[in-house]
Amino acid sequence: MHIPRPEYPRPQLVRAEWINLNGTWEFEMDFGRTGRQRGLHQTERLEQSILVPFCPESSLSGIGYTDFMPAVWYRRTFTLPKAWSGQRILLHFGAVDYETEVWVNGVSAGTHRGGYSSFQFDITKLVQEGDNVITVCAEDDVRTGLQPGGKQSGKYHSYNCYYTRTTGIWQTVWLECVPEFHIDSYRIVTDPLNGQANLAIRFNGSYKKGLSLRIDAYYNGKPVGSRTAQIGSHQLHTQLSLDEVHLWEPGNGRLYDLSFTLEENGHAFDKVTSYFGLRDITLTDKAVLINGRTVFQRLVLDQGFYPDGIYTAPTDEALSRDIELAMDLGFNGARLHEKIFEPRFLYWADKLGYLVWAEHANWGLDITTPAGLRSFLPEWIEGMERDFNHPSIIGWCPFNETWDRDGTKQDNEVLRITYEVSKSIDPTRPVKDTSGHYHVKTDIFSLHDYDQDPESFAARLEPMKNGGEVYVRHPKRQKYEGQPYQVAEYGGIWWDPAQSHEEGWGYGDRPKSEEEFLARYEGLMTVILDNPNISGLCYTQLYDVEQEVNGLYTYDRKLKFPRDEIRRINMKPAAIERTEPSGS
Repeated sequence: MHIPRPEYPRPQLVRAEWINLNGTWEFEMDFGRTGRQRGLHQTERLEQSILVPFCPESSLSGIGYTDFMPAVWYRRTFTLPKAWSGQRILLHFGAVDYETEVWVNGVSAGTHRGGYSSFQFDITKLVQEGDNVITVCAEDDVRTGLQPGGKQSGKYHSYNCYYTRTTGIWQTVWLECVPEFHIDSYRIVTDPLNGQANLAIRFNGSYKKGLSLRIDAYYNGKPVGSRTAQIGSHQLHTQLSLDEVHLWEPGNGRLYDLSFTLEENGHAFDKVTSYFGLRDITLTDKAVLINGRTVFQRLVLDQGFYPDGIYTAPTDEALSRDIELAMDLGFNGARLHEKIFEPRFLYWADKLGYLVWAEHANWGLDITTPAGLRSFLPEWIEGMERDFNHPSIIGWCPFNETWDRDGTKQDNEVLRITYEVSKSIDPTRPVKDTSGHYHVKTDIFSLHDYDQDPESFAARLEPMKNGGEVYVRHPKRQKYEGQPYQVAEYGGIWWDPAQSHEEGWGYGDRPKSEEEFLARYEGLMTVILDNPNISGLCYTQLYDVEQEVNGLYTYDRKLKFPRDEIRRINMKPAAIERTEPSGS
């Protein structure tokens, strides 16, 4: 049977014993949300079939239904391997949008709320020998203001910068077996200066005395560090010294392989493999430093959409390809925009040395009252915890452009609390409370400005070039307090000569020729690069998305412009790199 997206979905905690449940599932739409009353969680058959993990809106799913679906149901059977007898069985979901309940053999295994974070259920007591049935119900409505929806359209059609919705399962579903006491998760903070990795490992299950954990690190297959520690509870904190120091840097994703082995009296009974990058991040008042070196962030906006899969890349290669396309044009990273990206994308960013800002899909969520935290913060925390160990993530940005809603101002405490919680979870990286506006408390001050005229764009930023007044949009609502300054969205130049979309649009007036586009592109880029008080930029955007035709590539990833010319412009030296501020 063909299994789409067959690769192991969680590259930072890999086990050998697992079963990929992607493929054909039974499927049914539930427009009245009456499925539970009609017993769909115990039915013997659903009406349609769907290809998981692609959402029903996508063509790859085999459904291609793009109207609103308040609730959808999934069903499939699986056979439990005899070798798994006596083990604990975990059922994993990469992501399901939005509110999910799962049944195994007609009995509820649990619920989860959030369309972007991963979750799992221990189904050991619900499975049986032979065939077993998994049933999933997902309820989703991006129009309520009560859930993060990102760039999913709240209207029937896509429009402006809102695109086709995603409902239900959109990342890999899989099973794995684990021993009663097993490795659950870990966190790593590296110390390049001293050649160390600081580790916090969590375990799950019934603890007993006499257990130990062996930790081994390798570089290019060569052992470079090992440690065995006794386990005294469900958590272990330890350090691993490395014999060789190889720094993870932009463009050089040097990674160490890592393994954890649980042992009892010398007998190994649980093992996971992983990897890590050795790097640190520090801030000055002007710059972001990686391993003590000023790195100008040449970022591009990546929305994580695909013509045939919507939120889901058709293949693992498509994930790595998007990174390679950006790097080929001279970008060294991306803002992962209005979406928590899947771990496989972050794996490729780690491997390729690609800088990313991780962001949540806050658009669609009403944050004019504290109630916004209820729908936002738990899922954001889940995402941070899951993705903490990726060296490619150089900052967290929970919100993007937190506009007021229906004449009511944003609740600043929602942003402040989210910032404080984010910093408490991860004090090792900078946090932007919001990208663009309106800042409340932030480590990076970010500007969004889509001025299409390089001269007027330069005029606003010119004073700060020589240490003068810093340009702040909406100064009555936010204040610059000396943080590193980034132009986190700009450009968005409209270029679609064939006007292939009737509703196609970009920012500002359309250039009349490719030469005019390139002149504008270079002019805007040069204004930012030549300013020694700007530490990074993010151009909108890497590729077109549906009717938004301001990408450097088309939606199907075909380059619109001469590669060498775009690369030449992007690779111009930045003033802040030339001045090289000292480390903190």
